[in-house]
Amino acid sequence: MKTMYNPRKIVIVGAGAVGSTFAYALAQRSLADEIALIDVNREYAEGQVLDLAHGLPYYPSVEIYVGKKEDYANAHVIVITAGAKQAPGESRLDLLQKNSRLIEGIMDEILLQDSQAIILITSNPVDVLTHVALKHSGWPKNRVIGSGTVLDSARFRYLLSQHCNVDVGNVHAYILGEHGDSEFAAWSMTHVAGVPIDEYCPMCDGCDDWSAHREEIVRQVRESAYHIINYKGATYFAIGMALTRIVGTILQDQRSVLTVSTLLQGEYGIDKVCLGIPCVVGKDGVHQVIEANLAPEEQELLQKSAATLESALEELRAKVSSD
Repeated sequence: MKTMYNPRKIVIVGAGAVGSTFAYALAQRSLADEIALIDVNREYAEGQVLDLAHGLPYYPSVEIYVGKKEDYANAHVIVITAGAKQAPGESRLDLLQKNSRLIEGIMDEILLQDSQAIILITSNPVDVLTHVALKHSGWPKNRVIGSGTVLDSARFRYLLSQHCNVDVGNVHAYILGEHGDSEFAAWSMTHVAGVPIDEYCPMCDGCDDWSAHREEIVRQVRESAYHIINYKGATYFAIGMALTRIVGTILQDQRSVLTVSTLLQGEYGIDKVCLGIPCVVGKDGVHQVIEANLAPEEQELLQKSAATLESALEELRAKVSSD
C-alpha cells in the first residue's frame, strides 16, 4: 500500500550552503508545512536545523527537522542539492562520474520508499545529472526535473532591468540550453511590457549601441557564477530563491512558465537530452514543454548546447563502461 504524500512536505537532500539557504528562504514563504533536511553528515544537518529552528518565532508555521530516508515516502517534492566539489588533480569527467554515482545512490533510496514525489535536481552539472536521475528512476519525465536555467534567466532579467532602468517585473526574458557555458539568450522571446527588446532599447536614454550592450549583458550572465565564486567561494542566495520559486509553483499548482531542465523528446528537433527550456510547471512537475518559434540563429545555438550535453553523457557512459 502506497504512503499518501503530504502535499506541503519538502525533503532537501544536502544541508550545505545551497540546501540550507533554500530551506531558510522556503520557511519564510508559508509554502510548506514540513521541511526535512538530510545530509550524509548528520551532525551538520542537526546544526543547520537547530540554527533554522531558532528563527521559528519569526516564520510562518512550519516544522523543520533532520530527515531520514523514510521521509521520502510521503514528500511532495524532493530537492537534491548534494554534490561533490572538484578535488585537486581531478578531471571534470571524474567529478561528473562521482556525482552521477551519488545521484544514483540517492535515487535508489527514494525508489525503496516507493515515493510519489517530484524530484528537483540542482546539483551540478545539473542537466546531465537530471538525465542520470531520470533514467535511473525509470519514472515519467515530468516527475524528474532540474533547476535548469531558471537562475540564469533571473540574472538576465535583472541585468536587462538595470540597463533599461525599469522594474524587473516588467522584463520577460529567458536563457535557454545548458546551465553552463553553451547557454544563450533567447532575444526573440525578450520583451519589456510587451514591447520586443530590440524595439524598446533604442528608446532608452543613453543606449547608443544596443548590439554591443546585448553582447555585454549575455557575457555578464554567463560569467556571473564565476565572479561570485571568486569573490566569496560559492553561490547560494539567488539559487535558494530560484528553488523556492520552482517549488512554490509545484506546491501551489501555479502552472508557471519556468526554464527548468527537462528531457526533450523531439521538441525543437532535439531528442534524449535534458536542458533548460520554457515549461509549464505545476503540481505534477512539467505539464508542457513550450515549443517557441526561435530565430534561426537561436535554434542553431540550442542544437549546439544539446550537442555539448550529449557529448558529456557519452563521455560518462564510456567512463562507466571502462571501469
